Amino acid sequence: MKLYKFFPLFSAFFGMFLAASVFAQGSTFSDPNVDYTFDLPQDTWKMTAKPSATNPNVEYVNVERKEGHLEVRKLAMAKDSTLADLIRSEEQKLQFLPGYIAGKEENFSGHLRGTIFNFEFVRAGANMSGRFYFLKVSDTTIYLLRFTGLQNKLRSARPQTDSIARTFEVRKAS
Repeated sequence: MKLYKFFPLFSAFFGMFLAASVFAQGSTFSDPNVDYTFDLPQDTWKMTAKPSATNPNVEYVNVERKEGHLEVRKLAMAKDSTLADLIRSEEQKLQFLPGYIAGKEENFSGHLRGTIFNFEFVRAGANMSGRFYFLKVSDTTIYLLRFTGLQNKLRSARPQTDSIARTFEVRKAS
């Protein structure tokens, strides 16, 4: 009978523990070799390629590569080109993937504005999908966030990919 007196205390303690574990998830990517940062919504994203002075690219996987793979690339664009031209150029490279099917393009807005290009393909007999975020920094600079993974896994990870792209930010030069 006296145990009922401790139930509210136990519930409050358990609730605080649960809330602390929810807020503790995720991390922020930042590296002195690159001029951008972004937030990773969950700790399941692990870095597989660290940027260096000679190679500024970074790569992450979500649990394992086929479940979600992220590559960040900085692209230069001619001043007279458009974002659509750059997307068509990337799409031409993708057309050689087995089972390639172009998807729709979507406008995107976060710290940076841009366009999302979706597509599907086949790798090792598995249905895969890609979601590329073209984030415009200036008339000549674009950051490309390339997400690929199993079709159903990448679809369910879309809130995470959107969150990473939404928080992607170029640091101000000091």
